[in-house]
Amino acid sequence: MNRTIIALGLLACSTHIAAQDVNIYTPGTDEGIVYFLPKTALEVNIIATRISYQPGELCQYANRYLRMNNVNPQPETYWEIKQIDVRSIGVPDSTKAYIIKLKDKSTLSNIELTESGIAKAINTTFPKEYEQQQGYELEKPLPHESTRKYMTEEILMAGSTAKMAELTAKEIYNIRESKNLILRGQADTMPKDGASLKLIMDNLDKQEKALTQMFAGTTDREDKVFTVLVTPEDNTKDKIVLRFSRLLGALSTDNLAGDPIYISMNSTAPIPAQTDDSKKKKKPEGAIYNIPGKGNVSVSYQGKKYFEKDLPITQFGSTEVLVNELFNKKINTRVVFNPETGAILKLSLIHISEPTRRTPIS
Repeated sequence: MNRTIIALGLLACSTHIAAQDVNIYTPGTDEGIVYFLPKTALEVNIIATRISYQPGELCQYANRYLRMNNVNPQPETYWEIKQIDVRSIGVPDSTKAYIIKLKDKSTLSNIELTESGIAKAINTTFPKEYEQQQGYELEKPLPHESTRKYMTEEILMAGSTAKMAELTAKEIYNIRESKNLILRGQADTMPKDGASLKLIMDNLDKQEKALTQMFAGTTDREDKVFTVLVTPEDNTKDKIVLRFSRLLGALSTDNLAGDPIYISMNSTAPIPAQTDDSKKKKKPEGAIYNIPGKGNVSVSYQGKKYFEKDLPITQFGSTEVLVNELFNKKINTRVVFNPETGAILKLSLIHISEPTRRTPIS
């Protein structure tokens, strides 16, 4: 693909164009198919975990019977940052809108657009394998096992909370002893095979966990994604994109209840823009596409860097042209664009040979 693009760039510079198929779009002046090139917006995603703690019914006896220190007797909810991710996404660039005139001899008008009008394929369909996956794997709260169904009759009939705590702790120790006897092979009735052993141990673990929650309490974890769009600018240093609070989660930039989340960026592979005024005044003579530059993007919070990566950024790059003559009936040209950056993902050129003429026999 690289060799084809290089050859095509030379062709774009040297070929004389006889017909004009693409114009800069001015509303109400031309008829045809309007498309946009994308510009880059940085999608900053803060994946935060909401942690909810509920104390157990017997939490005040946790240290006395189970030697569990620092069990909080009060419910608590707080937030933690799990991950920060930044992605380059494409949004229509209103300064780069073009119109393709409909012509029978050109395949340029066979163009596929996104819902927002960004070009993503010419003379072909956009392949599904190029579609980006947008989702994150988020943690959700798991259902808690009922503790009551593992309580013995003696525990349920206890006359006081203190007595219930004592009997529940004894049942936990009995479960632990049963597990140890099975693992040592000293139980009166041993499992017949490995599958039976696993089933019994899993059930004992479930009972122990449910009864222990009576003392230790339960903790639920739920992930949420907070998203903000940032317009990339070169040499940006510590720009506040959001604020974050352990008690309140993600907050707006002007809410001083949270500490700032900073983003920094700078161009790492800039493509110099054309300086020739005559070239700037020329009308486009083919399909326009982007050659994006790159920018190093980093995001930090409370002195810790959560994200750093080089991302494609169209504003740090330039535009080029696929000339009109590549889209005639003699060449089957198929182009796939990256709708996020406007760059070429795939380009194929197939020359169509003319049928051989036969001389009639006299």
